[in-house]
Amino acid sequence: MPQKICVLCRKKLKLHQRRPVNKNIAKYLRKFYLMQTTNLDFICGGCSKKVYPVSSAQPKSSVSDTSRKSTENQTATASTSTACKSPPSIQLPIKSTSKSHSYCFICKKPGPKIIVVPANIRYSVFIEHGIIITAESRCCTSHFNHNLNEFNKEELVNMKTKEQSFLNRTTITEFINKTREIALKSSNKRMSFDSMHTYTDEDLINLTGLNKEQFLDLYQHVESSIKNTPARTSITTLGIFLFKMKCGLSNKILSTIFNITKSSIRRAIHSARQALCDIIVPAHLGFEHVTREEIIQKHTRKLAQDLLAESNDQAILVLDGTYIYINKSNNFQFQRRSFSMHKHRPLVKPMIIVSTTGYFVSVLGPYFADSKNNDASILKHILNNNIQEIKSWIDPSDIFVVDRGFRDAIELMKELGIQAEMPAFMKRTEKQMTTDDANASRFVTKVRWVVEAANARIKRWKYLSHVLPTNQVPYIGDYVSIICALCNKYLPPINQTQELDSTLASQMRDRLSGNLCLQDFVEEHDLARRSVAHWTTTESLTDFPKLSETILRILTLGTYQLKLSSSYVQEYISGTCDFHLHKEIPGLLRVRLQSRHIASKSYLVWLKYDEDHVIAWYCKCRAGARTVGTCSHVAAVIWYLGMAVHTAETSFGVKDWGEYLEDASANPESIDSSDSEESIVEE
Repeated sequence: MPQKICVLCRKKLKLHQRRPVNKNIAKYLRKFYLMQTTNLDFICGGCSKKVYPVSSAQPKSSVSDTSRKSTENQTATASTSTACKSPPSIQLPIKSTSKSHSYCFICKKPGPKIIVVPANIRYSVFIEHGIIITAESRCCTSHFNHNLNEFNKEELVNMKTKEQSFLNRTTITEFINKTREIALKSSNKRMSFDSMHTYTDEDLINLTGLNKEQFLDLYQHVESSIKNTPARTSITTLGIFLFKMKCGLSNKILSTIFNITKSSIRRAIHSARQALCDIIVPAHLGFEHVTREEIIQKHTRKLAQDLLAESNDQAILVLDGTYIYINKSNNFQFQRRSFSMHKHRPLVKPMIIVSTTGYFVSVLGPYFADSKNNDASILKHILNNNIQEIKSWIDPSDIFVVDRGFRDAIELMKELGIQAEMPAFMKRTEKQMTTDDANASRFVTKVRWVVEAANARIKRWKYLSHVLPTNQVPYIGDYVSIICALCNKYLPPINQTQELDSTLASQMRDRLSGNLCLQDFVEEHDLARRSVAHWTTTESLTDFPKLSETILRILTLGTYQLKLSSSYVQEYISGTCDFHLHKEIPGLLRVRLQSRHIASKSYLVWLKYDEDHVIAWYCKCRAGARTVGTCSHVAAVIWYLGMAVHTAETSFGVKDWGEYLEDASANPESIDSSDSEESIVEE
């Protein structure tokens, strides 16, 4: 015999538990629960005790008006209390979870480590995913994030749910009221990081530089060091600091965005900066946080070892100073010492030390910007004062890759046994580097560019690329250190070891002794001074070899020259696009290209080619004699003739915005008075 169900609590009833629904109970259920019942329905004993005394208590005619009002008040009170605990009676097509106190509604595993889902999470899941998590549901803590304030998205996607929900009036009213409350808060409340589910990874990267997982992981490290205040929570405090660094907005604008006072913004930045400097920076920045062996094994590119190192146990560090601009100070002494004659503006200089993959080893300083604090003086100060125990970290024969600004510190590095790698200088009487010097400089620049990319990564946090007020000078070192530590912890390396590094290094070494340069031939035959009579002018070349992008990269040994090629060619072909072929020597081409820096200077480029390959090249620019790769002028000609002319594009480079500007130099020529029409009329 099938079991019957209570019309109110939906409990399965045995034979002795059934109570028939009489007229009074049916009337009560219809009035207070909007339920239509029949004579075949049953109600359990517990539910009948709630409604039977009220429904059966019919006032007699002898009852006075006072007692009748009292009975009506009791009935109203009973109905109100019953409505607050009304059983599920309304079926809606909304997904819902299972109800159980003994097992998790997601993974179905039994307790005891299961918890009640907080009400705010239940409401947020309903709003975002349309799933009702009942108050009776229980869940494992492993399905939440580490702060227990949000479900993992993967768990909700894979969760099994019911297609229908049984709700009562109370639950529906609560969901409606809570939805209204959230809607009103979202319309009135300003920006906050308390509800992380409202942000996507892309949103957080744009606002803070970190995605959601990285932001929450960082917050977990500093949560105990940042206090909650009535104006903001600790997670919002961290978000304000990162938002300030990433977007570079003023405290006045941040006050409007977060709806708190400017003084509270300042305190939030101070608290977050102090917590990050105490916890994150020592663990991810400085010579003490990483060993020399870790730098060699994990943060050294194979190409750098093959080009510069004699053995695999040499640490290679790349050094360079970066600039943080500041306002001019009213303190004249500080104004003089912070003014850079190189940049012609006040600034401070942190010294950046990175590995060949772009990993920040240390940030030292910041230093003054006057002539006594050039890059060489700063490095001498670091080594002589043994800052951060750098002398005990490095070993003799380690390599420092530097630029020409460190030339005065070369002797000190040699005394300490440090191998210094620096681009070569031109002599005063020379106008062009020799082939050996140009090739050696290319070896250095092939490794050193990573520190420039690291400095650019720092300036992606816009606050450090702005001109800072002088009252922020005491904290500039902390800001730069925090950004570098976050880059080490969360961002990928700028330059990783690749499979072709060894092949690329061997190609560069082979070209040191390769006969690829036309310099001797051009100088011997004085081709730079020969008249145009020895050359044939043509607008196109049909016999120039067609080259792929891979071959172009092999010829240039990099991508920087290829990126500039379209801009060089754009200026060249805007006029008369002519190529000069030698009349007597087949496959010898000469092209004149305009310098991109100086309007009065141009460079001659020679190419020697056959049907399949570019054999040799030479340019009159400063680095044009090198055989390890090409200069930008040679790369532009090879790119245009070998690949660009074979594409469907008719324009190159970037848009010329000069057409939207006026030119003050374009004045009409003066006319002699004797040539004017007025003089003719008078005659």
